[in-house]
Amino acid sequence: QVQVVESGGGSVQAGGSLLLSCRASGYFFQTCEMAWYRQAPGEERELVASITRDEVRRYVDSVKGRFTIYQNNAKTSVYLQMNSLKTEDTAVYYCTAELRAGSGDRDCTQHWGQGTQVTVSS
Repeated sequence: QVQVVESGGGSVQAGGSLLLSCRASGYFFQTCEMAWYRQAPGEERELVASITRDEVRRYVDSVKGRFTIYQNNAKTSVYLQMNSLKTEDTAVYYCTAELRAGSGDRDCTQHWGQGTQVTVSS
């Protein structure tokens, strides 16, 4: 059974920083891509940042230059360093891990964490 567990959320004042962490564990062959999504109240869930096994990174425009996504060497943990936080960054942040179950599998399956709350106050 695969688990994706986030940590590091909390409350911070605007201009502050937070580091979110996420770890994928359980039985799988390898990760394909890991990402952070967020969902603010009344809003749709959006992709914030993603990183592939080959270290290709993508960011939503609103966080470019402020957030950095990176992963550990084993590609089983992903981190989101969030600097210069704004009130509009307030949301529940979800980690996802796209995992290849076996060495012979072509496809990767997306697994979601439970989410961690980030609240930025003015």
